[in-house]
Amino acid sequence: MKLEKKLLKRKLENSLRELKLPSEGVDFYSNDYLGFSSSRLIYERAEDMLKLQKLKNGATGSRLLSGNLTIFAETEARVAKFHQSESAILFNSGYDANMGFFSSVPQKGDVILFDEYAHASIRDGLRMSLARSFKFRHNDLGHLRELLVKFQHFDTIYVVTESVFSMDGDSPDVQELLKIVREYQALLVVDEAHAVGVCGKDFKGLFQEESGAVFARIVTFGKAMGCHGAAILGSKILNDYLVNFARSFIYTTAMSPHSVATIASAYGYFEEILDREPGELQQLRDNLQFFEEEIQKKGLSQHFIVSESAIRSCLVPGNEAVKKLSEEMLKSGFIVKPILSPTVPKGEERLRFCIHAYNSRAEISEVLKLLGTFVSKV
Repeated sequence: MKLEKKLLKRKLENSLRELKLPSEGVDFYSNDYLGFSSSRLIYERAEDMLKLQKLKNGATGSRLLSGNLTIFAETEARVAKFHQSESAILFNSGYDANMGFFSSVPQKGDVILFDEYAHASIRDGLRMSLARSFKFRHNDLGHLRELLVKFQHFDTIYVVTESVFSMDGDSPDVQELLKIVREYQALLVVDEAHAVGVCGKDFKGLFQEESGAVFARIVTFGKAMGCHGAAILGSKILNDYLVNFARSFIYTTAMSPHSVATIASAYGYFEEILDREPGELQQLRDNLQFFEEEIQKKGLSQHFIVSESAIRSCLVPGNEAVKKLSEEMLKSGFIVKPILSPTVPKGEERLRFCIHAYNSRAEISEVLKLLGTFVSKV
């Protein structure tokens, strides 16, 4: 059977995926950069919000039918204001947001130029688009310019990138990218999933201050915001268009009221932190700086991809080697997940460290000390 053969091939390549319950140990693997997912205050405030709503455990239908509850509009307004956007529209996940946008917004006669390291959700959306799409080399704005010259005769050109790439943790040159996009009158689309809460002024994302120059921003809530769902930020026209044509929005049951209340509560808490003192936001940045200092101190720089984000990837070529290294880390009480091919190109397998506000300096120093011991044996 074809299915069995493909699974067997994965086993032979040491790349078979399996669902496992969370392990016990120090967290250097989750996307919960600020620790919001375990915040009792956010949890209790979400409960308080729900008490003001009509009792519903689920939305009961799509938002175009029975699922458009008051809390959706209130939360979208809050998210839009926070991100200095004319509008925001909630999607059930970042995957749904990217699928909905790219499968519906670019039209026949348009062209999409996307970074070759774009997330799988972007690529899947592109496969469903009527527009033609071409990739440019990762963060290579010279190559992007070449493609813009080549395809400038198309009706509309979309340039697609991420502010922080999920596997490498690196970022494009924001100002140079904006300059090129303006020069060729292209429409810029940026996925800010791993930047919100970590990067940019007031931790609101790398493109927050340039929001007027970006056609659409995708923000997700399953990373630093510690909950679930996503939003597409843009103009009111874009919002109305997505309501009418984005199939991943139209043909799905809306998120539960509890999920939406948690998003609103997380944003409220974020705003309070910014108003009073950076708190865990600054602690995260301090930890990122300390992590980099420890990499340098322990002579590990050559193994790491350069990054200023909360994602720090240590290259360990080979699925077997990187899986074994991850297992050794776990034996010592540290959870650091291996990223295997084909998720990343063969030969670029890596240990993906996610740094958090709640990681202690002692934990950071010890995990890198262990890494140095193990890497020298690989």
